[in-house]
Amino acid sequence: MDVAKHTDLLGLLPSLGYTLKRIGSYYTTAEMDSIRIRDPTRWKRYSTGQGGDAITFLQEFCGMRFPEAVDYLLAYHGRSRDSPDRNQPIPRPKLPPPREKPPFVLPPANPDQRRVFAYLRKRGIAPKVIRAFMEAGLLYEDAQYHNCVFVGRNGSGQPKFASKRGTLDFNGSGFKRDVLGSDKKIGFRLPCDPEIEEVAVFEAPIDLMSFCTLCPEVHSNAVALCGLYSGPLDTYLRDHPHLKAIKLLLDHDEPGITAAKEMREKY
Repeated sequence: MDVAKHTDLLGLLPSLGYTLKRIGSYYTTAEMDSIRIRDPTRWKRYSTGQGGDAITFLQEFCGMRFPEAVDYLLAYHGRSRDSPDRNQPIPRPKLPPPREKPPFVLPPANPDQRRVFAYLRKRGIAPKVIRAFMEAGLLYEDAQYHNCVFVGRNGSGQPKFASKRGTLDFNGSGFKRDVLGSDKKIGFRLPCDPEIEEVAVFEAPIDLMSFCTLCPEVHSNAVALCGLYSGPLDTYLRDHPHLKAIKLLLDHDEPGITAAKEMREKY
């Protein structure tokens, strides 16, 4: 078991088809740049807060069950869990085919937006800002659970991402989840003004809306990552190459401070 747990991820990931990239003091992958590897035997995904060892990596990203992941890693090291001859090489098992990404479908909208409006008002968001986001098709209330649905649209205005936020979380951490099939590289964003050369970056859509409440003149050039994965910022910068400055307005906690430092190094 120790052999499997302490597998060197910097060797394992290329064998699984991932392309490693070094950025400052950590490694990431070209396929998922929210992955962070500082200790070669541990990984963390900042976009979701998940992390672990090689076993959990295979479970999360290769669809393996725990016993399958352990057997795969033992075979990767040329060992067998039940063989007395641990020097006898064993052919590596084939990886299962990747799971198909489910289609992206926005949750049905509620006929009215009262619960979402009341929730955001209690969070300090100005009524004018709430209405503007609703009218722009960036925010609505879902019919089944009355969650806030923050809609991420691509450069053509098509919805490609959505993040749900529960409206009953006043006494603690509430429900948060991306809609299945969402394109995490889009995130939640405002249009870009070609006359403005700066973009403001936030962790959550509500953070962005709070900023618009404090600065009512802001109507564009802002991105909420919906976590700490920088993919949405990469997409925004690619879509708007005239941008020359990034204003990082992440949370002032340990993950936010660490992510801000890494983004400064990256950009």
